[in-house]
Amino acid sequence: MNKLAVISSFLGETRNRYMVYQGNRSLSEKFMMAQAIQGCDGLELCYPADFEKPDELKGLLKQYGLALAAVNFRSRRTGKWWRGSFIAEKASERQEVVEDFQRAMDFAAELGVNRITTCPLNDGADTVFEVDYVKAYDCAAEGFAKVCAHNPGIRICIEYKKSDPIARCIFGTAGETAAFCLMVGAPNLGATLDLGHAVYAEERPAQSAALLARARRLFYVHLNDNDGRWDWDMLPGAYHVWEAVELLYTLKKLGYTDDWYAFDVYPKEINTIENFTAAFQLTRKLETITDRIDAGRMEALLAERNPAKTIPYLYSLL
Repeated sequence: MNKLAVISSFLGETRNRYMVYQGNRSLSEKFMMAQAIQGCDGLELCYPADFEKPDELKGLLKQYGLALAAVNFRSRRTGKWWRGSFIAEKASERQEVVEDFQRAMDFAAELGVNRITTCPLNDGADTVFEVDYVKAYDCAAEGFAKVCAHNPGIRICIEYKKSDPIARCIFGTAGETAAFCLMVGAPNLGATLDLGHAVYAEERPAQSAALLARARRLFYVHLNDNDGRWDWDMLPGAYHVWEAVELLYTLKKLGYTDDWYAFDVYPKEINTIENFTAAFQLTRKLETITDRIDAGRMEALLAERNPAKTIPYLYSLL
């Protein structure tokens, strides 16, 4: 059974363009909240915010006994890298990103974490003729190659997303991300499959998982949900119950077990502890439904490809 982790930033300030729902919290407050979430096994820490006081961080990890699923390298920052991090026009900015990423890798290694995920949301374009895409991919490949070479024992995971805040990110789909990783060629460069991002990109999450796995690039999984129109970071199963079950079934088939699911579920004005507890309970429920699927029967149904038989079978599991 995969363990469940909270992304630490979701335990802090929640806001949108118009209002602040909840104020920011200290690192110690975030750890205290994480421990209070029922079913929480650990955290996905965010760099650099959670690493400003390394000794305090180590003390909190020891005090609360929470495991670490990954480190999240924030490749978009207030006041810098406005026009992309790995594809920034200035070589000095791109080098700054690489060096900071390498520092995050050193921190991760020190804490015994072998996975860093990053979502390069500013790497893309708002309008046509804004970016030289050939140069952009070359620059990104050079940067990620340097990052991967710094410590081949740490897996680097690109969390793809179609847009936000850039109108179109260059890592927008599973296919784009897999192709890029194969182009770079580093065996420790792969993808974070975020269920909500896959839905928002009009993908079938199970198909995305299969593609990434066959490219040997399925490194990590985030769970949440949305309505397909925007990345709302809602509770798992809020909209796409059967897509979630199909994803969990496929991940199990692919051998993504005894690993981690991390959750970016946005509480807005809802009690954060209550919201994440619900997310974890729903995930375990979705897993229970998935485990009721008879593998032999499902493989036969998949071979027959008759929804008049498959869909009723799925509903018989409830």
